[in-house]
Amino acid sequence: MGKLQIGTSGWVYKHWMNIFYPAHCKNEQQLSFYAQHFSTVEINFSFYKLPERSIFESWRAQTPEKFIFAVKGSRYLTHMKKLKDPTEPLSRLMERASGLQEKLGPILFQFPHTWHINIERLQPFLELLQTYPQQRFTFEFRHSSWLIPEVYKLLERAGVALCLPVSSTVPLDVYLTTPWTYIRMHQGQSSIGYSDEELTTWAERIRSFLAQGFDVYVYFNNDPDGYAIRDAQQLQKTLI
Repeated sequence: MGKLQIGTSGWVYKHWMNIFYPAHCKNEQQLSFYAQHFSTVEINFSFYKLPERSIFESWRAQTPEKFIFAVKGSRYLTHMKKLKDPTEPLSRLMERASGLQEKLGPILFQFPHTWHINIERLQPFLELLQTYPQQRFTFEFRHSSWLIPEVYKLLERAGVALCLPVSSTVPLDVYLTTPWTYIRMHQGQSSIGYSDEELTTWAERIRSFLAQGFDVYVYFNNDPDGYAIRDAQQLQKTLI
């Protein structure tokens, strides 16, 4: 059986004080409280501003032994540079994120929804990632032109996972390019949250992945009104 990790994208939201965190829970105590309920979290803040290594080290110290952090790569690399001249930005990301040490899980690169397929940029970036052979990487493509066999073959050769974004507005192909997968739960088909039927469908898929020995990382990113917490807890109850 593969290993299952379920969590949310981020853990600092004001409205979670009303639905998740105790009233007396201070900001510096929130991560420790979160880690009592979930085994993993996706650091979304790093997409907007890459924290110093010391911040990653402090997050590591606040969490239990087997807790896992997924880290979202900087938009500077994916949205502004669009993978051009990636060596320095990637090196900076890895140097800082490695402050998490053994708690560093997959690193996610999310690409712009307006950026069409560009093999000339993708291929050298995949080659660069090979300089970190022990690190898991996953790509979230938001334009459908990327979802083709040629790209999948490149990802497979590089050992990079195709991220599965679950949303009514993001193209999805349920295809695995590695013996592990990364699922981002953005929003349901008819509302921000997911219906019981949608969660059941994904629970069945996840069971199938696990039965094949694939590790599965699942992160709920639909935080308005606390849907992320509700849905993540519901999926946990179904699968664990």
